[in-house]
Amino acid sequence: MKRILMIATGGTIASKNTEAGLAPAISSGELLSYVPEIAKICDVETAEPFHLDSTNIRAEHWLKMCRIVEERYAEFDGFVITHGTDTMAYTAAALSYLVRNNRKPIVLTGSQKSVYLRDTDARKNLIDAFSYCADDGAQGVHVVFDGNVILGTRAKKTRTRSYNAFTSIDFPDVAVMRDGKPFYYLKEELPAGEPVFSHALDGGVFVLKVIPGLDADIFDYLDRKCKALVVESFGSGGFPDYGDGALLDRLKHFLSLGRTVVFTTQVEREGSALDRYEVGRRLKGLGRVLEARSMTLEATVTKLMWLLSFAEGDEIERLFYTPVRSDIL
Repeated sequence: MKRILMIATGGTIASKNTEAGLAPAISSGELLSYVPEIAKICDVETAEPFHLDSTNIRAEHWLKMCRIVEERYAEFDGFVITHGTDTMAYTAAALSYLVRNNRKPIVLTGSQKSVYLRDTDARKNLIDAFSYCADDGAQGVHVVFDGNVILGTRAKKTRTRSYNAFTSIDFPDVAVMRDGKPFYYLKEELPAGEPVFSHALDGGVFVLKVIPGLDADIFDYLDRKCKALVVESFGSGGFPDYGDGALLDRLKHFLSLGRTVVFTTQVEREGSALDRYEVGRRLKGLGRVLEARSMTLEATVTKLMWLLSFAEGDEIERLFYTPVRSDIL
């Protein structure tokens, strides 16, 4: 039997009702006790580095998960991370950059209802996650949820209550779970050589969601605090000009400071295309303006955090456009 390490981090799957509302309260051992079928799938050990609502998870927690995988990589055939759904897509994307050239599966799962409830998706998601993780064809970072196996760089939470909470954005599901076995739509090639682990992320990334009438004074903050700016623009992409040129002038000044700007779109599917309209084309001559194309916001943000930790200038642009786990097409 495969040896799998379950890394429990909290989330709805491990929550109980408290006077203040749902909060993580179920230990890793108790979580497994609700699903005794897993003992027939693989040998499981557990680690519980923290116990958080995933709203509170940030870069330091991604690095801690990565360290656990690195330190115990030789001991186990795969890793299942139980996680809250709200930031699971960010964690999956971050781990895709922190653990590269990875031949072993790192599977994230959770649930929309706690495992202790009678009517819950938690037990099925756990069984599917361990079944996929124990399969000989599994490798790399994936989200397994509601029977779907989604590439870590392509996952997005698209529903707040329904069991089919996660969607693969502009990319096929890798597999679907049927009767405890993965039915593969895509066969991923195993990487050669040893895994490469990263140990740093730079938090100097800000996401600016453009709204009608955006005030240029937001750059007073961005100029001081931000190393890379992700602009969520309208439609195919662009930046507004309300007749005074203030927003474009401030964007140009921000770029002159040696910063990086990545344009993406608020539209969930089909990506950006800055060269389609004049409001997008005029950005190309302002400085280091990159385009996320069909990348998810989660992958765009975490890739920049990873790149800023070791790269500068034109190297950031080159590496941003270098695909990692099919994050950019």
